Amino acid sequence: MTRKEEAKMKKLIVIVIAIAIIAMAGVAMAGDTATVSVSASVSGTCKFNSGTKTVSYTLDPATGGNVSGTVSQPTFWCTKGSTYTITDDNGSNKSGTTYRMKHASLAEYIPYSFTYTDSGTGQGKSTAITMDIASTVAEAAYINASAGNYSDSVLLTIAP
Repeated sequence: MTRKEEAKMKKLIVIVIAIAIIAMAGVAMAGDTATVSVSASVSGTCKFNSGTKTVSYTLDPATGGNVSGTVSQPTFWCTKGSTYTITDDNGSNKSGTTYRMKHASLAEYIPYSFTYTDSGTGQGKSTAITMDIASTVAEAAYINASAGNYSDSVLLTIAP
């Protein structure tokens, strides 16, 4: 190789190295940004708390009078801000929309009233809501009833 060719080759190598350095400097200096969207959806939920839920009566024809049930009030919670609605199935011994307790061994029934607040707004899981059930048996419904145990089961449903 001649000196002239050697000089051209060195010049060419210097140019290639310079182009590579410029190209790498441009890549190293390039930057960009990106936006990441973050979101969540909180479900509207309502749940009954565990525990006993009962209405009980002591019906004594000798005493008479309408008898209010002793209620162990159910409690529940709903997601904060969720409007809830409570419904029931009128009991397992219903006749139309009449709630009735059935005698344990006879085909006899004692009707009763069963009322509660059926809607409202939840305050969150840590704030229990007490249901406020009221129930009464009218004197005329039990004054001539057969002695024995009577029962019914009312299914409550709560929905946000």
